[in-house]
Amino acid sequence: MSETLHYDILIIGSGPAGQKAAIQGAKAGKRVAVIERDLEVGGACVHHGTIPSKTLRESALNMLRLKRTAGVFDFKLRDDLKVKSLTQRLDHVVKAHSRFIADQIHRNGVTRYHGRGRFLSDREVQVSMTNRTIQRLTADIIVVATGSRPRKPDNIPVDHEHILDSDSILSLTYLPKSLTVLGGGVIASEYASFFSLLGVQVTMIDQADRPVRFMDAELTDGFVQAFEADGGTYHGNQTIAEAKWDGLSKVVTVLGNGEVIEGEKMLMALGRVANIEDLHLEAAGVKPTPRGLIPVDQHCRTSVPHIYAVGDVIGPPSLASCSMEQGRRAVCHALGIDPGGSPETVPMGIYTVPEMSSVGISEEEAVTRFGGAIVGRSRFNEIARGQISGMTDGLLKMVADPCGKKLLGVHIVGEGATELVHIGQMGLLAQMEIDSFVENIFNFPTLGEAYRVAALDIVKQRKP
Repeated sequence: MSETLHYDILIIGSGPAGQKAAIQGAKAGKRVAVIERDLEVGGACVHHGTIPSKTLRESALNMLRLKRTAGVFDFKLRDDLKVKSLTQRLDHVVKAHSRFIADQIHRNGVTRYHGRGRFLSDREVQVSMTNRTIQRLTADIIVVATGSRPRKPDNIPVDHEHILDSDSILSLTYLPKSLTVLGGGVIASEYASFFSLLGVQVTMIDQADRPVRFMDAELTDGFVQAFEADGGTYHGNQTIAEAKWDGLSKVVTVLGNGEVIEGEKMLMALGRVANIEDLHLEAAGVKPTPRGLIPVDQHCRTSVPHIYAVGDVIGPPSLASCSMEQGRRAVCHALGIDPGGSPETVPMGIYTVPEMSSVGISEEEAVTRFGGAIVGRSRFNEIARGQISGMTDGLLKMVADPCGKKLLGVHIVGEGATELVHIGQMGLLAQMEIDSFVENIFNFPTLGEAYRVAALDIVKQRKP
């Protein structure tokens, strides 16, 4: 065992949350180290989650664009289409992004340790290196950012061949004819929409009445309408009595009400489990919640003042953008640096087809905080670009204070939502009033015009 080394800040995990925490610490002039158990940095986001799924999404969108030109091209997917052919650029994209993260970490002088970390005390962490050596590290500030993995219920046997999870779904050889998706969260909704666009008969089953419940109801309603218009089916308010491979040709799911649903393959996406069991948190004095998450305050600080936790290990929304900001803000708090802005100005993006995105507060939150709200809506079928691009099902929703003067939130469903939301984000950061969106001109034709239409809708609702 080598000598114990000391750092100002020690990060366990190199996913989006850990990466931003490390960079923030390094930018502040601190001596920072990152522990990562995998060979490459980036965590599940790069290697199993965000990057791979969005690569498949681009292929699905390309299929949709070709379908829209049916009057020009005779388009039909091959019956023996291989999933790998839809993600041909995946290895390149993953390697390029992983290399970018590694270069950024190296460029900022952050030390990397390839191994598994576990607490020996609240300030000491032991790293079991891949070369079978042991390295002990101490730090003034420790940030846990170990991410999560797919949850595997005991009553659903995931075999990664017929019943798959989000880590193995892209290992499918051929595109299935039908797919049952268990769950209604971000991962379930994204993959359900991708495969549906690719011509797969998709059935979503969830115990909630609608998918992705933390998003505005009008957005999720728009998503479900588009999903079902494309041939998908959503079964809400349902429980699973049994789900298993029949040993021959299909996965059979029995609902709590007795209904039987069959699919060639199944995606099990019933949440994720925080990667904390090997950390020996008890040695640090940190006690997980009954759900297996690390409890933190509004600064992502645990019950031990110099230990922080960020990303999936603290629970929803478990989105990359939110995790990045948690990592940055946690280190800022630990170092006494003003993080600037507000967590409410961090946008959330769900890459379903169509996309859903929001920033700021919801209509319900506005009513609770301010006693009311005026909401302006703009539907993409009212916008020239929406008609030109065939994206007429979208909706942009602006939330203003009860007087209809101050912008409080923006919620969008429709293609381009995750890009379009940044106009609203800048408006919130600049504390722009609703009239600013009316008085300024947007390029024509663009979806950005939806902001002006929604703002005008708010103006006409103001009391004289």
